[in-house]
Amino acid sequence: MAAKFFACFVAFVAVFNVAKSDPDLLQDICVANATAGIKVNGFACKNDAAVTEADFFFAGIANPAVINNSVGSMVTAANVMQIPGLNTLGVSLARIDYLPGGLNPPHTHPRATEIVFVLEGALDVGFITTANKLFTKSIKKGDVFVFPKGLVHFQKNNGNVPAAVIAAFNSQFAGTQVIAAALFTSTPPVPDNVLTQAFQISTAEVDKIKSGLAPKKS
Repeated sequence: MAAKFFACFVAFVAVFNVAKSDPDLLQDICVANATAGIKVNGFACKNDAAVTEADFFFAGIANPAVINNSVGSMVTAANVMQIPGLNTLGVSLARIDYLPGGLNPPHTHPRATEIVFVLEGALDVGFITTANKLFTKSIKKGDVFVFPKGLVHFQKNNGNVPAAVIAAFNSQFAGTQVIAAALFTSTPPVPDNVLTQAFQISTAEVDKIKSGLAPKKS
C-alpha cells in the first residue's frame, strides 16, 4: 500500500511540474548561493565546481514534526532554502502535520499553486475565490486536493487522530502569508482604526486578538 501511495505521489509531482509558475531555467543547474550578497529574482548561482550531491538532497520531511504551537499544526518546508539545488527549477515540497483538532490557518501562497496528498488521517480543506465563494471538501488518506495560486485556503483536522500531508508547489519558494498574522502582527502595525473598521470590532477586541497572536515568552 505504501508503494502505491508513493507511486501516485511521484506521478502527481511530475505532472504538476509541467505547469511551472517560476521562470524557466537557462542552464542545467543553478544551485543557490545564499551567501553571495547579490539580489536577483531567485538566488545567484553557486560555482559549479563547488556543487555536490548534498545540494540536491533533504531528509527533513521523512518523519512527523514536533508540534508545540497554539494552532496544532506544523509545516516542514523542503524548498530552495533547504535544497539549494531547487534554485530555478520551479518546484518545491512541504510536509504538514496536524494534531487532532489542528488547523493550518487561512493563508495564501502568492507565488504558487499548491497540491496536497494525504499521508495519514483525514482533513477538512477549502479555498475561497475572489468572488468570496468557498470550495470545501473532506479528504482522507490517499486523496489529493488542489489550492489555486494566490487564493486564501486552509486545512483542519477534525478527527481524533493525527494527520499529515505532503504538499507540492510550482515554485522553488512559494511564500506564505497567514491572514491573521499579516493583519494583526505586522511591523510596523496596521493602524487600529483600519482593523476596527474593516472587521467591525472595537479597539479592545483588536488588542485581544493581537495579544492572542503575539509570540509567547518562555
